[in-house]
Amino acid sequence: MLRICRLAWTRTQVLFLGDTGLAKWGWNLYRRRAVLELQNTYFTIQKGSDDIHLLDNVSIKVPAGHFMAIVGPSGCGKSTLLKLIAGINVESHGHVLWNGRDLSEEDDLEPSEIGYVPQFSIAYDALTVEESIESSVRLRVKTKNKDHFYGLVDRALESTGLEAIKDRQVKVLSGGQKRRLALAMELVTDPVLMLCDEVTSGLDPRSEAEIVKLMYDMSRNQNRIVVNVTHSLQGLDLYDSVLVLHEGKVAYHGPPRAVEHYFSVDGAENIYPTLMKRSSDEWQASWMKRSEQYYQNSGMNFVPNPDMESVAAKTPDAVSQFFALLGRRFKILFRDLGQLGLIIAILVGFPALVILFDLDGVDQIKSLSDSLPRSLEQMEQERDIITENLNLGGLVSGLVMFQVILLTLMGSNNSAREIAGERKIFEKEKLGGVRPGVYVASKVAFLSLLVGLQSFWMWLFVQTVCGIPSGTPAHLILLLLVNGAMTAICLGISSLAKTADQASLLSIYLVGFQLPLSGAVLALPVWAAWATRPFISAYWSWAGVMDSLSPKYLRYVDQVTETWLSPVMICYGVLVVHIAFGLFLAYVGVKRGQWQE
Repeated sequence: MLRICRLAWTRTQVLFLGDTGLAKWGWNLYRRRAVLELQNTYFTIQKGSDDIHLLDNVSIKVPAGHFMAIVGPSGCGKSTLLKLIAGINVESHGHVLWNGRDLSEEDDLEPSEIGYVPQFSIAYDALTVEESIESSVRLRVKTKNKDHFYGLVDRALESTGLEAIKDRQVKVLSGGQKRRLALAMELVTDPVLMLCDEVTSGLDPRSEAEIVKLMYDMSRNQNRIVVNVTHSLQGLDLYDSVLVLHEGKVAYHGPPRAVEHYFSVDGAENIYPTLMKRSSDEWQASWMKRSEQYYQNSGMNFVPNPDMESVAAKTPDAVSQFFALLGRRFKILFRDLGQLGLIIAILVGFPALVILFDLDGVDQIKSLSDSLPRSLEQMEQERDIITENLNLGGLVSGLVMFQVILLTLMGSNNSAREIAGERKIFEKEKLGGVRPGVYVASKVAFLSLLVGLQSFWMWLFVQTVCGIPSGTPAHLILLLLVNGAMTAICLGISSLAKTADQASLLSIYLVGFQLPLSGAVLALPVWAAWATRPFISAYWSWAGVMDSLSPKYLRYVDQVTETWLSPVMICYGVLVVHIAFGLFLAYVGVKRGQWQE
């Protein structure tokens, strides 16, 4: 939800600053008029029983074609304010207006009208510069034809000076080049509001100056406002205005040339020490006495600027976004040799592990049906054969369970990091108009192909070598379902986890509980079985495969496992419920915002 405001600025008459250039600044505001305004805005969080005001009674006005810096000591609310303007944070009290429209009560700006550049990289390392910008266009702009599409890409490359390195992968770019790329990816929609959060942080002085100059050039578009959060107090001269925050309160908002006079310092670098000499309440009270001289003393009429009513770029439909996300995911997979190698190694190695589980018994499994006794009398006479059959029944049960457990491990590996590992990028893309449901659908499509390939190969390889005497369709379907269930559940965990490492750890724990709690190897107490088995995917897949065995095999399995089995159709149903629940968690997780930076 985007928060922005309308503002009309006046030719400023400032008594206490004299002719320091402020009058000229005020006249420029008069010519442009103002479109962004925050009125008595608060952002409050709960800490125990106390209300903590991260932003406290913030009132500012910004005109069109304006370049504003937000500065202040660490923890003063700079990024919080930027996120509030962007709609990531929602104001607790007050109003945010854009060109006369109260966004707190009316519709927000379209996602394409806002460019938001966070502190972290919003591009994938495996893609090139040009591919990253193309991806941004596909997800954010509904283009008319190929010429329109490539025209937007070329314009973004040219305006940010990236044409010469458009074929380089993101992972080899310097810090300054990555910042340029982030700006280019936002420019594809030609936003009227560009919000930049610490985009110069960590850069050398030359790169910092280049990025600030680039943002300044962007602001010269008469309909665009560029706001930059920065710790640096160097190079403020390029900004049209500087907003100084102290403990969530406005201490100053005016032209950079008047900053030193206002704070009575010899250089801008001395502002922060000076701020600490007075309380934030005192600074706020001082500014509130003088702010009217900036905003109202000239008697200007506060009217909307009709030039700001731009035509927002249309967001692509759900189908276009789906194929853009899916195509990008496969492109990243095939370029990430480490992940691709791991998937192939698991695909080949895990079925081989099932065979090694009891290689000596493979030939006996194939001849099990030939050695079965045909009558009760014969059974009593052939005790050795019965004993052998019971052992082989346990082997069949163990081989199937081993298949199932390894497929749950595959499912965990498939999706544990799938969302958590790219969460920050997704949050940025969601802010830019990517639909959460479409994002989840693209993940489901990608993972479904992995699940299908893994499960089919596991079934084909083990069935060919071992000849497990199970109903072929049921066995394969249950392997697909258990892999799909664990993949879906871990995808849900990935969407809810705060970090990729946390998601991986939780997923591994979940797989670790599958074998002991299934009861297929070690019998559980009745109460424990009823309490845990509904949640254990491995049990339902194993039980379904066992139930699909012919009765002459099943009776031996049933004797050696000492646990109850379930009809195949019930097993199907439970595993489908597991899949549905995992996908529901995934959707809930991506729908909910997570902006940890």
